[in-house]
Amino acid sequence: MNEYDSNRIYDLSKKLNYIKTDNVEDTDCYVLNTCHIREKATEKVYHDIGRVKKEFRNKKKPIVIVTGCVAQAEGEVLLEKEKYIDAVIGPQSYHLLEKIIKNIEKKFKKINITEFDVIDKFDNLNLIKNSSTNISSFLTIQEGCDKFCKFCVVPYTRGPEFSRSINELLNECIDLANNGAKEITLLGQNVNAFNYCGIKLSDLIYEISKIKNIQRIRYTTSHPIDFSKDLIDAHANIKKLMPLIHLPVQSGSNKILNKMNRKHTVEYYIDLIRKLKKVNPLTRFSSDFIIGYPGETDQDFEDSLHLLNEIEFINSFSFIYSSRAGTPAAKLEQVDENIAKKRLVIFQKRANEIKMRYRKKLFNKPAKVLFENKAKDNNKYFGRDEYFNSVIVKSDQNLIGQIKEVKILNGNQNTLFGEMKQKIKNKEFAA
Repeated sequence: MNEYDSNRIYDLSKKLNYIKTDNVEDTDCYVLNTCHIREKATEKVYHDIGRVKKEFRNKKKPIVIVTGCVAQAEGEVLLEKEKYIDAVIGPQSYHLLEKIIKNIEKKFKKINITEFDVIDKFDNLNLIKNSSTNISSFLTIQEGCDKFCKFCVVPYTRGPEFSRSINELLNECIDLANNGAKEITLLGQNVNAFNYCGIKLSDLIYEISKIKNIQRIRYTTSHPIDFSKDLIDAHANIKKLMPLIHLPVQSGSNKILNKMNRKHTVEYYIDLIRKLKKVNPLTRFSSDFIIGYPGETDQDFEDSLHLLNEIEFINSFSFIYSSRAGTPAAKLEQVDENIAKKRLVIFQKRANEIKMRYRKKLFNKPAKVLFENKAKDNNKYFGRDEYFNSVIVKSDQNLIGQIKEVKILNGNQNTLFGEMKQKIKNKEFAA
């Protein structure tokens, strides 16, 4: 979502005749778009700004703006602690960037805008075409969260759940398709909670699937409790909808899920997986796990390992619990850090074993790959298969924007390597 926001921030800055630069030393305006989900996010802000200060020690100071969730959560503190910052802008206020930069240029006072005016934000963004030219493009359809998981800062930095209108989404999707997008990933903090005047996520996917140039559709991130039957059915009926579902479970222990206020049980989660596999047996899953959540015992951790083994997620993102100020879980007694670290090592080792076992089954088999870009130094092309696995192939032909059948030769935890499947012209060699 921050990548989507960053692209839109650039669209806004172009109205003031700013262009992107890869060289910090050329910068007139430095915008740092931040995320507050992970630990030490604020420290990274100060570190990045420190690098800018060092670069411009003997030069004219650039405009420095911090936006995103760290700005929302700690705006006043940032401005007080780091005088080099000119403005902090929350994620629901960055549509005001043009006005803010103009005020800074006029030497107005420091600016802190962190209101939750998401309707005004998208009303303004709808007036500016999305200029992204990525083959695989993001589209934010929903923001905010009403679930209030006790570990999560999102409801306090992004606000309540808000769904954009289907007309503005389809218009933006058509713009992206006209820009060259072949794949659209629909984004939301709780993307399957999307509901605009009774129009649900499944309805939106059906409509997007009618756009000719869009060949693949994905969505992330889903909450298990919002996975309705119509969305399950969409996975059976819409061929453009990819068969990988990212479905965070966070823990394999019902006790911990209850402490987290996740609103689902392990049994409910497993039953949902079964329903999705029933309508499409090719469906695979990835998930998120929090290790060492307050109150987690050895047995709770073993329950998470058991779930990992039962579902066999093809990708698992696991992290040690990271306390967030202002969240209910921050007040709870923390699991010993050394114990949490040991558990994480065990968990990630097993997750990687499952992942590599899955990947080895792909070797010497065909995969449909959408190619997104080319490496700068050779004829290697990067793309992704239907399960979002990274694939690299060498080719003398330009593959960008095309879906090609590739034979997977080998791979590692991060990347699969393949070759173009050659058409056999001589019938003697045909199987």
